[in-house]
This record gives sequence, structure tokens and C-alpha cells, in this order.
Amino acid sequence: MDVLIIEDELPAQQILIRLIKQYFPDFNIIGALDSVKAAAKYLQDNSPDLIFMDVELSDGKCFEIFRQTDILCPVIITTAYADYALDAFKVKCIDYLMKPIESGAFRESVERCMQLCGVTATKKDKPDITAYAKPTYKHHYTIKLGSQILAIDTRDIAYFHSNDKSTYLVTRSGKEYMTDESLVTIGDELDPSVFYKISRKCIISMDSIYTISKYFNSRLKVTVSPRNIEPIIVPRDRVQPFLEWIEGA
Repeated sequence: MDVLIIEDELPAQQILIRLIKQYFPDFNIIGALDSVKAAAKYLQDNSPDLIFMDVELSDGKCFEIFRQTDILCPVIITTAYADYALDAFKVKCIDYLMKPIESGAFRESVERCMQLCGVTATKKDKPDITAYAKPTYKHHYTIKLGSQILAIDTRDIAYFHSNDKSTYLVTRSGKEYMTDESLVTIGDELDPSVFYKISRKCIISMDSIYTISKYFNSRLKVTVSPRNIEPIIVPRDRVQPFLEWIEGA
């Protein structure tokens, strides 16, 4: 069975992929699309066997996809909001899963979908979905401050750094917030053309670089702005990849 994911958040894509591989290892995950525009364009020429679709995408709500093209396969909605259930069933979606997705509910939903629609696991040739999709990266981080939750756009983030087993986000205006995510996880979520893991303890954005200078033993010293942290020393074996990143921006 060929499965398409339409979801604009990378962590949510990864959760679906993990669940599919865990419970339905024979399914073929075609790929993931993050926008109404990309999904409508792909579905005008192709029909997967099953679609997992978030409601709020990077350029609008998913129901616009149904208005732009005929979707011939079953669709399971995955969303953090209960408000869209009626709209989902109006466009004949098979099921409506609330985030965070519970594994038992996920498996039951897919099995019910296969029974109701008589879907088989027949393999069909599909075009390369990268012709329709662009890589999806995280576009904001949520920070808890007491009873408040801040949503910080990645365009406003200067860098991330770790200290004493904690990870911090620093904005361009110099504000610093603790985040629950590790630098390893954050590194997988960010656009590599914009952010670079310059050391084991720091991920910087291109615009945060203040100065780059030569340093002892063929290394580089990088200062960042805002100057919430000490200058970063780039190890000799990482100098060339770092310079290639700078030149490729």
C-alpha cells in the first residue's frame, strides 16, 4: 500500500512514519508534503492508497486540497484541534485522529480504513515525490513560561546552545529561553542552509555570525551576536565543512 503524508511539522511527520513502520511495515511511504499547493499539484496526477493529512498546513487549511482536486483514496485526518471534525467528514474523510496520536487508535483507524474501503497492499509505480515536495523544516519553537506559552519563529532565532545539560534558545534581540529539546533533536529539525551545528554545544544561524578569525593550530574563532556566549572555536577537522556552509549560503 502506498501512503502519502501531508503534514507541515517535521516532528509530526516523523511520528507518523514511526507508527506506520511499526504497525504496517509492508506499507510504502511515498513521502511527505507540507503545503496545500504541493499536495494539490501531486494529487492532480497521482492517487496513493491512503493519505494522512493534517488540517493546518504551511499555506492554509487542508480542505482547500479537496476543492482543487479529486481525492480518490481514503484520508485520515491528524490534527491537534477538534474543531474541524465536521468539515473533515463533509469531505468524506475516513477517520479523525487527535494529536498526540495514540498508537492503539492509529492502528485501529488504519485497519478500519482498509476494511471499509477494501484497500489492498498492491504495489504501484509512483513518480518521485521530490518533484512536488520541498524539505520540511521546523518553523517555530514553543517555550513555556509559567502559565504562558511563547511561539518563537525560527527567523527570530540567533542560535541554540547547551550548558550544564540544559539547552537554550537565544533570539536576535538577546532574549534567552530554556527549551526541552536536545541539540541533537534541534539539529535534525532546522533548515541546514540557515542553521549550522558549529560545535557539540552550539547551533548557529547564518545571520548570528559577528566575526570569523583565524585561531591557533589552523582553527577558527567565531563570535556571534547577541554575545550571550563566549566565542566558539571551530576544530580543525570542521573548518572546511563550516567554510563550505558559509560559501553555499
